[in-house]
Amino acid sequence: MPTFLVREYLDVLLPYLTGMVNASLAQGRLPVCQRHAIVTPVLKKTGIDSADMSNFRPVSNVSFMSKIVERAVAIQLTEYLSASDLLPCLQSAYRKRHSTETALLRVWSDILEAADEQ
Repeated sequence: MPTFLVREYLDVLLPYLTGMVNASLAQGRLPVCQRHAIVTPVLKKTGIDSADMSNFRPVSNVSFMSKIVERAVAIQLTEYLSASDLLPCLQSAYRKRHSTETALLRVWSDILEAADEQ
């Protein structure tokens, strides 16, 4: 189903989409029809030799539903790991309100503290 149709009729489709996501999560897998992707080779940089296959990277276009299920899994997993205190306190990657800037500030703070203590 094209994404624009899902957006147009989201209020009608939402109960069915929710049921599909919940069924996928309960079974621990996607339906076979949602496991396909269209893979397109794209040059890594413009101007490089297009005859050499190592200069390409694959770009996969997956179905709308697989993206929705992936997002639901990511949200639930992140919430579980945070609620259970299973993430290291200094981990900045893949966390809300944490970025390379917060990691850099932590390292800078450690450097200044070490300099103060000599």
